[in-house]
Amino acid sequence: MKVLSVVGTSKSGKTTTIEKIIEGLKKRGYSVGSVKEIHYEKFAIDQEGTNTYRHKMAGADPVTARGYKETDILFGKSLDIEDILAFYKNDYVIMEGVTESSCPIILCAHSKEDIEDKKNEQYFKRVFLISGVAASCMQEYKGLRAIDAIKDAGGLIDIIEDEVFERLPDFPPDCCSACGSSCRELSSRILKGKAEREDCVLHKASITLKVNEKEIPIVPFVQGLLRDSILALVKNLKGCEKPSKISIKIFD
Repeated sequence: MKVLSVVGTSKSGKTTTIEKIIEGLKKRGYSVGSVKEIHYEKFAIDQEGTNTYRHKMAGADPVTARGYKETDILFGKSLDIEDILAFYKNDYVIMEGVTESSCPIILCAHSKEDIEDKKNEQYFKRVFLISGVAASCMQEYKGLRAIDAIKDAGGLIDIIEDEVFERLPDFPPDCCSACGSSCRELSSRILKGKAEREDCVLHKASITLKVNEKEIPIVPFVQGLLRDSILALVKNLKGCEKPSKISIKIFD
């Protein structure tokens, strides 16, 4: 699954750019999901007095509202982006306003000055393209290409297909830096052509863990512990002295 985020100030063209990206990717046969970050402290779909609200107040979490035309699963807290993305199985997920991730970023801006104001943001290292209002009057910004999503939607999709890579994990730097970088730094290096997606050590993982058919990323240190422990156990079983592939399923 490939993930990218479109960020920028209000009225800079984020949602219009996302619409063009989704429409363009769909036309090329990809399945597309989206995530919208809402920067409004009081935002809540569920309102006091509804039956689902009463379910929540009674202690249910999550609560599911199933209607004739849609199904809404309501969690009683703000989920981490990694937890949210675990629900998606699309070819692409396009996020709006999300910066706390290792994914590539498209920056929508009003002007060159607006871009300058974002240069000190940590996420700016993962910006690979400028779009939005600013892209209507410039073709590049200090080496970053600028594409107007309205005028050249096809060119925008071409760049996304070429440069957005399979989703990286987003482990904290003190948890895994086995490739020599944090996940977000590796993302930045890949976008700049200084690294490859395959440089992530999980790409060559010697052990995988699935829980309820969902693959769980495991840092190399934990991979080693699991691998050594399982091998030590299996090698002591009669007839299993030289295992080449081991599969374990636990049913509860």
